[in-house]
Amino acid sequence: MITIKQLSLLAAFSLVLPACSQQQNQQQAPVNLVQQDLVSYVNPLMGTDSKFSLSNGNTYPAVATPWGMHFWTPMTAAMGDGWTYKYRDDTIRGIKQTHQPSPWLNDYGAFSLMAVTGELKFEQDKRASWFSHKAETSGPDYYSVYLADYDVTAEVAPTERAAQFRFTFPDNQHSYILLDAFDKGSKVQIIPAERKIIGYARNNHGGVPDNFHNYFVLQFDKDFELTHTWGDNWALQHDSTQSEGQHVGAIIGFKTKKGEQVQVKVASSFISPEQAELNLQREIGKDNFEQTRSKARASWQAELSKIRLHDQDLDQVRTFYSTLYRVLLFPRKFYELDAKDQVVHYSPYNGQVLPGYMFTDNGFWDTFRAVFPFFSLMYPELNSQIMQGLVNTYHESGWLPEWASPGHRDVMIGSNSTNIIADAYMKGVRGFDIDTLYQAMKKNAEVDAGRPVKSVGREGVNYYNQLGYVPYDSGIHENVARSLEYAFADFNLSQLATALGKTDDAALFLKRAHNYQKLFDAQSGWMRGKNQDGSFQSPFNPLKWGDAFTEGNALHYSWSVFHDIAGLKQLMGGDQAFVAKLDQVFEMPPVFDDSYYGFTIHEIREMQIVNMGNYAHGNQPIQHMLYLYNYAGQPWKGEARLREVMDKLYAATPDGYAGDEDNGQTSAWYVFSALGFYPVTPGVPQYVLGSPLFDKAVLSLPNGKQLTISASNNLADHPYVQQVQLNGQTQTQSWLSHQALLQGGELQFSMGAAPNQNRLAGPDTAPYSMSTSH
Repeated sequence: MITIKQLSLLAAFSLVLPACSQQQNQQQAPVNLVQQDLVSYVNPLMGTDSKFSLSNGNTYPAVATPWGMHFWTPMTAAMGDGWTYKYRDDTIRGIKQTHQPSPWLNDYGAFSLMAVTGELKFEQDKRASWFSHKAETSGPDYYSVYLADYDVTAEVAPTERAAQFRFTFPDNQHSYILLDAFDKGSKVQIIPAERKIIGYARNNHGGVPDNFHNYFVLQFDKDFELTHTWGDNWALQHDSTQSEGQHVGAIIGFKTKKGEQVQVKVASSFISPEQAELNLQREIGKDNFEQTRSKARASWQAELSKIRLHDQDLDQVRTFYSTLYRVLLFPRKFYELDAKDQVVHYSPYNGQVLPGYMFTDNGFWDTFRAVFPFFSLMYPELNSQIMQGLVNTYHESGWLPEWASPGHRDVMIGSNSTNIIADAYMKGVRGFDIDTLYQAMKKNAEVDAGRPVKSVGREGVNYYNQLGYVPYDSGIHENVARSLEYAFADFNLSQLATALGKTDDAALFLKRAHNYQKLFDAQSGWMRGKNQDGSFQSPFNPLKWGDAFTEGNALHYSWSVFHDIAGLKQLMGGDQAFVAKLDQVFEMPPVFDDSYYGFTIHEIREMQIVNMGNYAHGNQPIQHMLYLYNYAGQPWKGEARLREVMDKLYAATPDGYAGDEDNGQTSAWYVFSALGFYPVTPGVPQYVLGSPLFDKAVLSLPNGKQLTISASNNLADHPYVQQVQLNGQTQTQSWLSHQALLQGGELQFSMGAAPNQNRLAGPDTAPYSMSTSH
């Protein structure tokens, strides 16, 4: 590895070289500054400088293994606050086991540990300790913080279903570790003879059966000299070893010497106390803290190194691996291994313990767009397990999930479970019961009765199947957004039906996939709500957020015709009119109408403040928009703006996102875009070309092959693609096939400072569209 000092010497030496030597030196490959330890580039604090009124990610620092069943995170906020860790807070109340996918969904099964010294303080506000980011270390595999009020350093390292804590105490006669089992039903039992605490936490915000428990076991390496518990209303119970109620906790105490370390091994299970103990022995056993930390780090290194970057801009490298870390957190493994090493799970749908996989904590409205296509490309085995989990969800609840945390939650819209299933199958993922899933997808598209919550199945499905849209005057809000998403789901149903040989179904759903056309208003040039009698709703303001749309307006949702951009383009008046409307969104002032909500919601504010017009990258509906220039023969416009978004709206910093990160989706957009392509149409095995960010990226594909993506002359002011070659063949289309990428080899981009307006300008260069491909 060449050091910065050596680079400086080389630069100085080049000043005395002849001009021809300088020219030759400039043509050499850039030096790679990326080290082998990729975990060190991840900043879990990216996006944590957020609040209700403005999201810079709405993330928390998740200390976890990839897709782990339990995460751990420091708590700066009170129990039950969805913004559990806010970067600008000054105090920490504890380090909790968390299952929170989003502040808007909140947490379940949470409990926390905290250390205090001196006067016993156990109530959550009183025990909170001042801390500083200067004395905090946050990694995906490890978290450490200095609790200044108690002169204690707290550390945690995770496994999939367990963790190790290490508390370094001062010289003190009164040192304590507190276990807060949280509210809505909890129990603690201290077993001094075994140096253990066992119990359960039942807190949740919905989506659980009546018998839901998170059973925990904690194993300490030091004898207890004192045991207290507390009961409801923070009632201290002296010299007690057991408490059960709505909100209880446990306190153990001992004398410590300066620098003395107390270690705690902790695991939990949604199945039983016995399974929690089994998880502890299987995943930690006799390992010490450093061994657990090392294994966690190795698990992250193994996944992150499947994409190895070669570049000189370490800030962008940090951003890439920090976003990749987020893509690899959700959905959460909600299954465990029993005493016979069989995969089993507690069902968050019917409360039974059943065989097979289960995953949760995911909203497909967000993640169908890029997260699951990323899994189809890089993690087909994991995706197959997730699909098996969907089969189990259907068997256990009668429906596919749309937002699970851990069971069905009544948030967001669409029928996007269909899209992730079709995407997996159409890209070659196998090993799951596709026939059952197809049956479930059809039920979503045809059955209204019996839906457990409005977000499951299709709200307004009878209207949609009769009229081709959900009417504005039906009393069903977000009707245009629902209709557009149902049409895309119908397209994916048609694709899958064709692949399965179900020709009648394929024809029916292909016809319904054209329903998007019924909501296009030629007068305004945007998608618009339509009443049951066929008239468009009036008055109409395309800048009005909400109402007929979901967290956006007509300028955002009109592009949600993922499967037929060519058809949408014709509705808008052809190539030039289409491009003009794309330009308009990006170039107009950030004006908006928030009257539907009655206040400026955070998604609106996040659009307004970044100076990109009405382009609202902080939310999902418009994130594919910049790739649509490829469909109209002007990809260079998208290339420049893609770079601008990557450079301006992403950074490995606490304010590093432009809006909600959302279970990996906003991160997956960056990962794909930085590599130089994006899955605009999930369910179609194609990727639309963009503008790669790095000099070189080496992808280790799941079939054992490697794909090397390189970009020559790739400077900050060179966002424009001049030429693309795949294995020496010049690409004459603005997309790459899934199968071609899986073959591996060399994908080479040549970049320039000026757009190549002759490249990919012809009508036959565009990616897939339904109306031009059938």
